[in-house]
Amino acid sequence: MPSLVEREAGAGSNGTRLQKVLAEAGFGSRRACEALISAGRVQVNGHTATLGARVDPQHDRIVLDGAQVPTREGLAYLAVNKPRGMLSTMSDDRGRPCVGDVVADLASRLHHVGRLDADSEGLLLLTNDGPLSHRLMHPSFGVAKTYLAEVDGVLPRLATRRLRGGVELDDGPARADRVELVGATAKRSIVEITLHEGRKHVVRRMFAEVGFPVTRLVRTSVGPIRLGDLKPGGRRHLQPGEVRALYREVDL
Repeated sequence: MPSLVEREAGAGSNGTRLQKVLAEAGFGSRRACEALISAGRVQVNGHTATLGARVDPQHDRIVLDGAQVPTREGLAYLAVNKPRGMLSTMSDDRGRPCVGDVVADLASRLHHVGRLDADSEGLLLLTNDGPLSHRLMHPSFGVAKTYLAEVDGVLPRLATRRLRGGVELDDGPARADRVELVGATAKRSIVEITLHEGRKHVVRRMFAEVGFPVTRLVRTSVGPIRLGDLKPGGRRHLQPGEVRALYREVDL
């Protein structure tokens, strides 16, 4: 007789053992995943799982310690370092370089999570996970993004205070969560800025409002995902732990 979890999941004897699904999602060996199940830390479709449970990874909702486990086959999650001059699109009818060129050899039909303007560089996430992508882009979840901005001259403390306190833009006020001067010479400043805003050109417009237009802009992180040492035009698949961190970031 199938367990309550198996009946709710509709998996019965034809599903995949839960510990195998967890192990393939990056939660350790099957023995370690069995321990997670035995400790009552895993739920399937709202019910606490038991050892021996079988699931359908394509349809069942598996949760560990309150965070959903991404298990659907065929899902892909990539980080791309978009170079300056490349479009944040998957194709371009005028033949201009675009992010789609970086993943043209992959079978998965991916889409970009948000955008970077053509003159900006850095981290762009690509996926075919619609629910995750939607939440990452939705303003209500306020996913933090960090940038390195290069501006002409030495940025004064008054300007950094204004950026943290909020500046008035033509489409409403915008405020940085954190602003740090990380390097400066007599001719330029390098500023790290973190904000939850997702409006078009918002970082460039904020710096222009305080009198220091941006000459170079690089996005270094989106939520828990960092650009790291990924080369311009390069890509990498996210690790299972990074995907889980994105799920936690948007309460999936």
